[in-house]
Amino acid sequence: MAATQDKVQTIARLTPLAAALAALDAIAKPVAAQEIDVVAAGGRILAADVVAAARPMRAIALRDGWAVRAEELADAGGYAPVALAQVPVRIETGDELPAGADAVAPLDFIVIRGTRAEAVSTITAGEGVRPAGGETGSGSPLRQAGERLRAIDIAVLLAADIPRVSVRAPRILIVAAREDLRLRPALQWIAGDCQARGGEPVVQSGADLARALGDDNFDALVIVGGSGSGARDQSVLALARAGRVVCHGVGLMPGETAAFGSVGARPVLIVPGRLDAALAVWLTLGRRLLARLSGHEEDEPAVTLALSRKLTSTVGLAELVPVRRSGDSVEPLAARHLPLSALARADGWLLVPADSEGYPAGAKVAVRAWS
Repeated sequence: MAATQDKVQTIARLTPLAAALAALDAIAKPVAAQEIDVVAAGGRILAADVVAAARPMRAIALRDGWAVRAEELADAGGYAPVALAQVPVRIETGDELPAGADAVAPLDFIVIRGTRAEAVSTITAGEGVRPAGGETGSGSPLRQAGERLRAIDIAVLLAADIPRVSVRAPRILIVAAREDLRLRPALQWIAGDCQARGGEPVVQSGADLARALGDDNFDALVIVGGSGSGARDQSVLALARAGRVVCHGVGLMPGETAAFGSVGARPVLIVPGRLDAALAVWLTLGRRLLARLSGHEEDEPAVTLALSRKLTSTVGLAELVPVRRSGDSVEPLAARHLPLSALARADGWLLVPADSEGYPAGAKVAVRAWS
């Protein structure tokens, strides 16, 4: 599994993707939790359940109207108004119901004639009312540890008067293996995807690899480029000198030269510099690494769709295929080496297992989001 210590990096064998993922899981542990303002927590992974007190504490109005006891309006109608014992209390949305009221009647349900009030329509108990505890039950979690906070969650937590939450937000140092503009596309895309998925990426272009590998201010390191056997490829050798190489060479196409290991407790992922290979490695290994560091317990969401045409694949290697969705079907856009035109058109991807030769047209496949 490990890279050689020669000046030229070589791959002894390709580790099956499933085995590589298991090995990656073994070195990626959840980072320490931190409390942050809920407004800044969008996209982050919860480190603890978010539990709200029972809300509202008393029944409140869901609309503007009259606070009434429903039974007093029984049998009321436009041609048979019912006189009420007293003029009901006018109430607005969000107000607590006065004692004795169990419904909020719309304004046109009650007619005021001087000091008298008449009901001209019936209403049922509980109508127009949020009961005590109807928003959040006491002790029940609104969201649980390991879940990602969505925009709607932030709004809900603010409405529930929860100002801070405990999250895990891994700090990821992302560096280019060398000064090379060709590495910039992969570098920036990985940083953006990391940010969108709850990480805190810091990008350094042309960083000193020895210094980056020794920087313990981060929870993990991602090196872009230098994973192959070219004259300037030194990333795996640098990792071997600073720590340990767990895997160099993954049975994934594109992305066969990927490597990972650790320096102390910090995982290090090395992705190829070519954009399509970098994307394939990040989507399969990088997102998995980030999820484990974040304590994210949900699987990468997928939707099952039908292939619009036949897809062939090489047995022995897992293959990432970009696809474009059209209704309930998807079109495979490219295979093996993925041109920029295919990447630009893609809105999802699928993974063909290593033991599969592909799929016939019409086969159901699991498609995951590109971003």
